[in-house]
Amino acid sequence: MTESRAGDLFQPGDLVNNTYRIEAILGRGGTSDVYRARSEISGRLAALKVLKAEFSSNEDFLVLLTREEEIREIRHDAVVRYSENNRTPEGHVYLVMDFIDGPGLDQKLKQGPMPPDQLLTVCKRVCEGLEAAHARNIVHRDLSPDNIILRDGDPSQAVIIDFGIAKDTNPGAETIVGNEFAGKYAYAAPEQLSGKTDTRTDIYSLGALLLANYRGESPQAGRNPMEVVENKKNPLETDGVPEPLKSIIDRMTAPDPADRFQSATAVLQALSNGGPVPVADDPVLDDATVIVPRRASVESDEVSVPPASIPPSSPPPARPKAAQEKGGRGGLILGGGVLAMVALGAGGYFSGVFDSFMGPIYPVVQPYTLVVEKREGLPPRATGFAPSEEVRTELTDEMTLQQGTADLTLASGDISPDWGQGVTSIVDTMADLDTWRVSVSGNSAEISGDTTDRQVHDTVMQAFVNGLPGGLTGDVDIELEPLFLAAASVQTVLDSMADCGPLDLIRPPSTGYGPDTSIAFSGTVAAETTMAALQSGLGAVAGDRPVEADVEVLNPSLCLIENFLPAAPPGPIGIDFRKGGEDEWRRPDGAFVVGENPIIDVILPRDIQDGYLSVSVIDVSGNVFHLLPNISRADNDITDLRKGDNGIKSVRVAYSLEESEKNGGIAFMVDDSALGKSKVIAIRSDKPLFTDMRPTTESATGYAEALRDRSRSQDTNILSINSKILTTVAE
Repeated sequence: MTESRAGDLFQPGDLVNNTYRIEAILGRGGTSDVYRARSEISGRLAALKVLKAEFSSNEDFLVLLTREEEIREIRHDAVVRYSENNRTPEGHVYLVMDFIDGPGLDQKLKQGPMPPDQLLTVCKRVCEGLEAAHARNIVHRDLSPDNIILRDGDPSQAVIIDFGIAKDTNPGAETIVGNEFAGKYAYAAPEQLSGKTDTRTDIYSLGALLLANYRGESPQAGRNPMEVVENKKNPLETDGVPEPLKSIIDRMTAPDPADRFQSATAVLQALSNGGPVPVADDPVLDDATVIVPRRASVESDEVSVPPASIPPSSPPPARPKAAQEKGGRGGLILGGGVLAMVALGAGGYFSGVFDSFMGPIYPVVQPYTLVVEKREGLPPRATGFAPSEEVRTELTDEMTLQQGTADLTLASGDISPDWGQGVTSIVDTMADLDTWRVSVSGNSAEISGDTTDRQVHDTVMQAFVNGLPGGLTGDVDIELEPLFLAAASVQTVLDSMADCGPLDLIRPPSTGYGPDTSIAFSGTVAAETTMAALQSGLGAVAGDRPVEADVEVLNPSLCLIENFLPAAPPGPIGIDFRKGGEDEWRRPDGAFVVGENPIIDVILPRDIQDGYLSVSVIDVSGNVFHLLPNISRADNDITDLRKGDNGIKSVRVAYSLEESEKNGGIAFMVDDSALGKSKVIAIRSDKPLFTDMRPTTESATGYAEALRDRSRSQDTNILSINSKILTTVAE
């Protein structure tokens, strides 16, 4: 159990909204804390997820909590139940959910490796919960050991919690946090780093956490964002993992989503069969490989349907009554004859003797899949099933013609008679596209591709104007990619990932970015994870164009203020840092180490003679210090601050320790309790920024709310805003 702290919003014994009595704090997160509470009305235990104070008025975080509440429609014992969203009179927003009593998989991870049979049980249980969520088009996006709790410690009672960044994939629904990265690096699927998620994303994360709990150690994703992106391209290391857990994890965590289990249902089927089932991209032994059907058993759930071209066998003739009633030599001879005939028939069947009038017999597979694709910079490749030697040869020849490869297995399935002809026709049509993909499952096909040649685009689209050939049905999505990338397309990606003020393109070309033109942008972000998502997301639209980022990584507190700052241009006012002491050395980079005394001066140029100056510092811990005006220094009229000096004027707002002791004023000393980035903000307005004097120190949330309220007033004009980062480090 987590220990309570004095700074927690709620303490044991507190009564929330006259309903929930707080018993303990269960955990602390970046944006919210979770408490165990008991209803004073029903006596039911509940978990209260409470948004941290600094985020309680931030609409983005309120949307997160509201969407999480909406997931209450998922009714499954393996998914935590949500009931209500509410706000206390003090403004604290909280979400009520079921209390699950038991250890999380993160706790089990710290205790060491888990047995494979327990992990397979967890896998089955969680997949059942995901199946229910995915059926409502809800993708979790953040599956990790800390988001799965074992009720009463029982793996068969695993429960998925924390759908806080879940994404509703229904058409038209909004992504909760835009298209940016969501999820933890170690367990995130590769495509999540570029903001792409679907049900297969959850499959990957579940496989990754199963592997971590088998090893008894968290996976090492990489030492920096770019290393993470590179590592995610490779399969996870599963050497030494026993079967069938190894095969299950390998298929769940394939780097390419197309190579994974395509649904939680597919994972459950594999678990019930004792291991993964064949898919299009599974390796085969050689070009002549065919699938050998399993021996039928009464326990099997699989049903094999014979090919339509093969007539059903006639029932065996009834045994003569005399033979049934009499034993002896005659009965033995008759039985031996039947056995000989059966043996002869089986030999002819499997050796192909009867192929001339029955056609070749191939085992039935379900689903019947084929994937043919050409990725950027790679030769085309065909993998999956083919219904005949002729179709396999045609597809192999087509791949060879395009300098590609084919890996095809002969099999029968529930497909149209002209399936092979349709597939080969589609593949031939796609050949001139830059990149393309044909994914077929049974008689359903998904066709996509892109080209920069309009004529090629129009030719391919015209080929499918009347539908797909060979009895196939499905969607065709061929994109015409312009040679020049519009700046607006890049800005859209930046806007979708901005989490700490705007991200702006630097000198975007009016005609768009050419094939070799660099894309440069600047701004601030809240975390390194955003930077990784930006690199990956821009890479998806930029192609081979180089990307240059002039971006500063701040922290959530600074970004909270950034989002509430009034809109105003930067001005000529400067901010100067010095180190306290006899020499007062300048620190242009704003970097100070533990034990040093930062001095802050605001520099007024000659042309700034009037208005009001407000200077504040937002530190790394989320506190705001108002340097000017404050209770001990209320006058911030620029005319008064100048004291008749019409030239360049330096106004000291944070003093050396000696000055503070002698004349008063705010002074700072760097200690190791809150190291990181703080932001100094200088706002010039035509009238006082606030009607009432702000306290010398307040929370970032309080200051943000004051800025928000001020923005609703039209009495004061903000003339300029200037800022500079002050960084404190250990040494």
